[in-house]
Amino acid sequence: MATTRMATAHWEGSLFEGQGRVSLDSSGLGTYEVTWPSRAEEPNGRTSPEELIAAAHAACFNMALSNGLAKAGSPPDALDTTAEVTFQPGQGITGIVLRVRGRVPGMSAEDFQEQAQTAKENCPVSKALTGTSITLDASLA
Repeated sequence: MATTRMATAHWEGSLFEGQGRVSLDSSGLGTYEVTWPSRAEEPNGRTSPEELIAAAHAACFNMALSNGLAKAGSPPDALDTTAEVTFQPGQGITGIVLRVRGRVPGMSAEDFQEQAQTAKENCPVSKALTGTSITLDASLA
């Protein structure tokens, strides 16, 4: 069954002096402020589209990897993933780095790498970001 999730964004003013907010409507988890400086300079307590993409990508990747590991007969004890989304003003998103450390009893480092690569290529967020360079750093803890 398909699901649809919703977020809403509101913006006031020009790009460089304006400000806005993003609300996570489906979950009701909160509303977060966004500004150009939080996107292109320092966060200063605000978020950016790239940080939201990073959160979505890390969560999606962990779900895909967890599923792949379980199907391979080695469900993980834990997966810790960081997604770093690089934004270059004037160019856009120039790359993403996924770093995962996993605790997977009985799995070799080589098999973990293979499972992580498959998850990177097949998680829905990775697929949505086709055309963006996505690199992977995967290892067992």
